[in-house]
Amino acid sequence: MEEAIIQAAKYLGAGLAMIGAMGGGIGIGLSVHGAVNGMARNPDTTGSLMTNMILGVAFSEAIAIYCLVISFLILFVA
Repeated sequence: MEEAIIQAAKYLGAGLAMIGAMGGGIGIGLSVHGAVNGMARNPDTTGSLMTNMILGVAFSEAIAIYCLVISFLILFVA
């Protein structure tokens, strides 16, 4: 019985750790939305906006990957 409770707590903790991935997805969506909006309004700034957008997407994706790693650590190491 105790082992089942520990296993359930692991699954719950791993699921809660993945909430941060939702934030990464929202951040990527907002970043791309803003960049495309800016490119549509002023096509001359496309190069700098694209560079900043790709950098922002990379940082947002890194947060989601960190959440995934923590989730796997909770499931398989703890």
